Amino acid sequence: MNQYPPVDYQTSPEQYRHWKLSFDGPIATLAAQFDENAGLRPGYKLKLNSYDLGVDIELNDALNRVRFEHPEVRTVVVTSLRDKVFCSGANIFMLGVSSHAWKVNFCKFTNETRNSIEDSSAHSGLKFLAAVNGSCAGGGYELALACDEIILIDDRSSAVSLPEVPLLGVLPGTGGLTRVTDKRHVRHDLADVFCTTTEGVRGQKAKDWRLVDDIAKPAQFAARVRQRALELAAGSDRPGDAAGVPLSPIERKMEGDALRYPNLSVEINRQKRTATFTVKAPQGPQPGDLAAIFKAGANWYPLALARELEDAILSMRTNEIDIGLWLIKTQGASADVLAMDATLMAHRQNWFVRETIGLLRRTFSRLDVSSRSLFALIESGSCFAGTLLELALACDRSYQLALPDDALAAPMITVSDTNFGLYPMVTGQSRLERRFYGEEPALDAVRARAGQPLDADAAFLLGLVTSNPDDIDWADETRIAIEERVAMSPDALTGMEANLRFNGPENMFTRVFGRLTAWQNWIFQRPNAVGEKGALKVYGKGERAAFDWNRV
Repeated sequence: MNQYPPVDYQTSPEQYRHWKLSFDGPIATLAAQFDENAGLRPGYKLKLNSYDLGVDIELNDALNRVRFEHPEVRTVVVTSLRDKVFCSGANIFMLGVSSHAWKVNFCKFTNETRNSIEDSSAHSGLKFLAAVNGSCAGGGYELALACDEIILIDDRSSAVSLPEVPLLGVLPGTGGLTRVTDKRHVRHDLADVFCTTTEGVRGQKAKDWRLVDDIAKPAQFAARVRQRALELAAGSDRPGDAAGVPLSPIERKMEGDALRYPNLSVEINRQKRTATFTVKAPQGPQPGDLAAIFKAGANWYPLALARELEDAILSMRTNEIDIGLWLIKTQGASADVLAMDATLMAHRQNWFVRETIGLLRRTFSRLDVSSRSLFALIESGSCFAGTLLELALACDRSYQLALPDDALAAPMITVSDTNFGLYPMVTGQSRLERRFYGEEPALDAVRARAGQPLDADAAFLLGLVTSNPDDIDWADETRIAIEERVAMSPDALTGMEANLRFNGPENMFTRVFGRLTAWQNWIFQRPNAVGEKGALKVYGKGERAAFDWNRV
């Protein structure tokens, strides 16, 4: 049993202990001033703006506040309120006392938070500028790397660095190696020097090596940052005069074996090591025009669902690590889901609708990269249609009940326009493209049936479901599949699922997650890093790490 209380991913600006969020016209400033005595778990202090999961929970919330509550903001400046320190990265003592699962989940969440910065830059017109006004190491530099541009103060002492390999015997855990090469195009031999040097690179050399975009002397630094922030803002299409949508607290009831939200429930079966996610369709009349959508605000179904599903995924990942199989179900009328989809498509250029689609996109991507087996169960009363069909398409397998003698009770799935690119995976492909390897004959066959309810046999013939058992075989087939899955090695399943789910084009994001899943996961278990004399364990104790010199 976990000795600590469950991690809560919900927060709000008045509760922040680590970030100061301020606004000045088109510019928002996220300033780091981490409270060293406010670590999420006991046993370490967040000195020198070093961070833990609690810091990133606040960062994730702050980003959503900017997205939804402040549409006038076009550039976010990320900086520090501490003298001579921007951010020294993940807290090493936190990593040293954490379990393997905690370290990996922590890295995954920080990756997703930084990826979401780039997602907003690409899709929402929200630009990010890192104003590095002090030493910037490890995860601190990785945060800067996620921004569109980096300006470094040229004060002869401030430097950027990725010292994990020489100092800690691990890798940068939040995409640092990948962004240095894939995003910033640092020459690979210079990157090799940079990533094996503890003191980092400062000033003109940092600019020459492409580690930063610009440098400025202390007297000119603030003016240069503001000038560039305004220049970035000038290229954005976010509205300067729109009213924001307040993000009210998520309604959630946490029980011993369940999470309950207005639009979602999660039922945990500890004996079987499964959790059943049931997503409910929209209830009652739904907004059809922008005035009604804005009136609904945070209670607008697609936004409310995205926030609830994100909270449930994150909570289950962190707090229920023994629950290895998530069963995905839906409940309600497909017609109501498709009506919602039509509204999303009709108004997708509006900033609020666009941000809602973005949160759904990022939440579905959290499902893709969760280290859990995912099975969709399409039963009577299901509504796997359009946006909610994405849940089934994200799963490792899907089972649709066939009821040839009861057409009224037979569950249907329905493909809509939203399934052809509104919610791309991190590969840039839709889940349908991933499913069929981009092969046009298969995709054309699905397009030809878009908007039509498909029973189990029709869906199976199109390749949209894994199996279509009838009511005689349903209980046994699904039971056996579930029992077999939970009996397999979770380590092997995590590796297998990551390989099979991302079969599309490689890009920076897939490489970030691929390297996290494989290399960092492995290194975090090696004695050279976490043994009694491993580099991560002896850090700060004045001892030298004892390495096993065998190359594996």
